[in-house]
Amino acid sequence: MRQVLKDILADFHTSPLQVVTPRELELPLNSGKAISLIGPRRSGKSFYFFHLMHQLVSSGVPKTNILYLNFEDERLNLKAEDLDNVLKAYHELYPDTNWKECYFFFDEIQNISHWEKFARRCYDSYTRNLFLTGSNAKLLSMEIATAMRGRTLTFEILPLSFREYLSFKKVNYSKQDSATKAKIGRLFHAYLEEGGYPEVVLLPDSLKTQALQEYFDVMTYRDLVERYAFTNLPVVKYFLKRLANTTGSYLSLNKLYNELRSQGYKLDKNFLYEANEAAKAVYLSIPVSKFDFSELKRANSDKKNYFIDNGLLNAITFKFSKDYGKLLENLCYLELRRQKREIYYYKDTKECDFVLFEKDRPTPLQVSYSITDPDTYERELKGLLHTCKKLKSKKGVIISTTPRPDEKIEGVQVSHVAALDFVFRQEREF
Repeated sequence: MRQVLKDILADFHTSPLQVVTPRELELPLNSGKAISLIGPRRSGKSFYFFHLMHQLVSSGVPKTNILYLNFEDERLNLKAEDLDNVLKAYHELYPDTNWKECYFFFDEIQNISHWEKFARRCYDSYTRNLFLTGSNAKLLSMEIATAMRGRTLTFEILPLSFREYLSFKKVNYSKQDSATKAKIGRLFHAYLEEGGYPEVVLLPDSLKTQALQEYFDVMTYRDLVERYAFTNLPVVKYFLKRLANTTGSYLSLNKLYNELRSQGYKLDKNFLYEANEAAKAVYLSIPVSKFDFSELKRANSDKKNYFIDNGLLNAITFKFSKDYGKLLENLCYLELRRQKREIYYYKDTKECDFVLFEKDRPTPLQVSYSITDPDTYERELKGLLHTCKKLKSKKGVIISTTPRPDEKIEGVQVSHVAALDFVFRQEREF
């Protein structure tokens, strides 16, 4: 195994670095902290590592000072007790290297049980330039937080934002001519349906759905079934499809349990709660709590679910293929998450899609694909105004593809934001 490791490291150092399209995420290179990058499978974590390595080499760091391993490499069959061979193999290749000047990049390290002890030893004894990725948000965050005890910074990378999507499509969005604006408008609707997985964006249209379905299969079998040792595969697949179909709404696990039992499936009710937590951990589904000024009530509230990518959602269910309202709502949630907003929903007699909470101030926000129909606009507006009054907020926001002029109604300043503008701009508007 040590020879295999030496071969892998030598191959990396003698091969040119992959050229990548930059992402908008910025990570510090010399912070003195261990850096962990988490996000869903295939969202671009490995390629972001290559981007960082390009920066290091461009700044004068010898490539041999970079130790990079992808723990999903099929040549590696490491256990925790084998990890010391990584350091020994690197030292045998470059015995005169100053460890403190090295940069360690460990990709998908959560595949190795008890990896956190190895990471802590690397950080304490060899180099402070330690970079880790993982596709399991819960496990990676908990393990590294426990092991590193305040010595780490964690960042999240999601599938492409719309601006990144345009960069991958080679669109110079800084141009303001009418042809470019028209192209951006067309691509927005494509992005709404196909999502932002980096590899999929560059594939021919005929292959995109197949690629996304294979992503889903890998996430199901590798990240859920193997990692969590789930044995009831039919129930897992059924549960995940139902989870996808309830994007933007609440999935009652009690009702689902009864539904499965009525169809002849045998399962323990706790299994669904475990599967729900696992789907969240591997970034398939993301729960959003109901808003309440009580933190405890927010934590214990029913959760609405959102999906990690519109393309993946469309690839595994036909329900949302033309439901642009739900697709836009899911897209807006992902953009708000990229902005690191504190996000909730509101519901009592009326409902509001999102409540953004910042500095003790809630801002209700509705998302509707089109508000040209008077009944649709009245429904969205009533839900927004009701929520504003309940939360004593003087401002509300409606995002749509057919925005109206801003208006003040019943003492509430209603801001109308074009969906394209919202996902295109980086800065916070509200």
